[in-house]
Formats: sequence, structure tokens, C-alpha cells
Amino acid sequence: MAEEIEDLQAILREDPYNFQARRTLSILLLDNGFNEEAKKNLLYLVRTFPDNPELLYNLAIAYEKLKNYPKAEKTYLKAIELSPEPDFFYNLGLTYIEMEKYDYAIPALEKVVSAEPDDSNCYFNLGLCYFKKGEYDQALEYFQKTVGLNDGDLFAHFYMGNIFKEEGLLDLAIEKFNKVLSIAPDYSWAYFNLASIAFEMGDTENAIFYLKNTIQYNPLDIDAYKILNKIYIKQQRFMEATDMLKDAMELNPENGDLYYNYAQVFRYQGDLEKYKKALEVAIKNNATLNYSFESVKKELKNVNAQLGEGQQ
Repeated sequence: MAEEIEDLQAILREDPYNFQARRTLSILLLDNGFNEEAKKNLLYLVRTFPDNPELLYNLAIAYEKLKNYPKAEKTYLKAIELSPEPDFFYNLGLTYIEMEKYDYAIPALEKVVSAEPDDSNCYFNLGLCYFKKGEYDQALEYFQKTVGLNDGDLFAHFYMGNIFKEEGLLDLAIEKFNKVLSIAPDYSWAYFNLASIAFEMGDTENAIFYLKNTIQYNPLDIDAYKILNKIYIKQQRFMEATDMLKDAMELNPENGDLYYNYAQVFRYQGDLEKYKKALEVAIKNNATLNYSFESVKKELKNVNAQLGEGQQ
């Protein structure tokens, strides 16, 4: 592929007006992640052929990949004005989703499904729009259409699980998250949601099982460590808690939440010196501390008082 790109660039150095070579090069550059260079070539072509909808469409893709969503939107709309192709509407809808303009994305995506009623990806994105808007009944309808066409769409099953969880339909939520894991056994967010449900239901052993799997597949999931630490402290499994948090802090050495949880292990063990030191490091890393900063400072003040060290 790199050789083909180099060959096309050599052709253009000899003949800058070889528009077919430039167009082919632009697509190759887009496909291989050279988005800025692709954009420059496509701008050249669009200036030469301003009424070519395919060129405008590809230029819009370049803007979208460069996360310049306003320009992508404007360029997709120009392409649609010239030729209202389903692919143009689809990408416009995705751009609106990135811009969080869901009320604009929905009619664009509906244009696609009216022309291509078997497009499961489009149904998924419609479901996503309604999910983001908090309109769960409509979201479920589109996610169900998605899995009806493509039962292997793990994200549709996952969002359905989240809706069922939000609505308190825990058996259905569990079924959906397990479905996700049958498709993608390493999908950490499904394990985390199953852990959250088990924890809320008081099923601590299953919660531990799912949290350990969450951490195995996503060692940066701080919330999983926090819930697991809470369970370990309650069960007085302090050694397991400290070992887990040490491993977590090696991977996340500047996370204030982890140090605060580490402090709590020593607090419940009555080890005030280690409790104090962990609180100090948590405060030092306050940018990643999601607990109340003032409350943590108050804890440190109290432990210093207990140690007879005065105010800090």
C-alpha cells in the first residue's frame, strides 16, 4: 500500500493535473489514516470540480476524521444537495452524533433506513440518538431492530442492558450483559455492569467475581477497584485489599481515588501512620480525586490530631 501511494505521488510530481491519480491517491490516504494529506488533495480537486458530489463526500470524510465536525457537516450538506445518496446522509448523521446534535442526526439517519431498511448499523445509531436523549422506549425499539438484523451487534445488546438496568428490570439486564459476553468475552463494561447489579442485590461473591474480571480486562477501571475495595473492607479481607490496590497504583500511580481507598484499608485496620501517609498522597493527587477534597483534608486533620501532630 505504501508503495502504491509513493507511485501515485511520483505521477503527480510529473503531472499535477492528473486528476484521476490525485483522486485515487486521496482515497488511499484516507484509508490509511493520512487524513491531513488526503484533505489537501481533495480540496485541490473540489476547487477544480466544485459540483462533484463524490469528491465533496470524500472531503467531508477527511474533515470528519480530523474531528472538524462543523466543516464535515457543511461539506456533507453540499454533497447531499447535489446528490442525496444514503451514504451521504448516513455519514452526516454520524457527524451530528459526534456534535451531540441528536435531533439533527435522527432525520438524516431516517433517510437512510427509508432507502435501506436492512441497514442494522443505521438502526443502531438511531437507537443511540434516542438513548442519549433519554428516550428509552424509542431507543429500545431501534436496538431491537438492530439485533433482529444482526444478533452479533454487542453494542446494541449492551445499550439494551443499560436501559433495562436503568429501569430496574435486572433479570433482563443480566440476560443482555451475558449476551454481550457470549459475543465478546473480554468486554470489561459488561462485567462491570453485572458486578454493579450483583453488588446492589447483596450478592457479594458474584460481585467480586465480575469485578475481578472487569479489572483483568481493563486494569484502568478505577470504579471497579473502589467497589471491590469496599467489599474487601466489609469482609475484613485487608491483605487482599492492599495487594489489589498496590497493583492498581502501579498502573495508575497518580490516581487520588486509589490512594484514598488505600487509606481506608489502614483506617479500618487501625494503622494510623499508614492511613495518614495514604491520605497525604491522595491529597497530593487531588486532580484525580473524586471524593470531596475538603472532606479528605478533614480526615487528614483528624488523624493528625489522633497522632498528636497538630493541624496540617
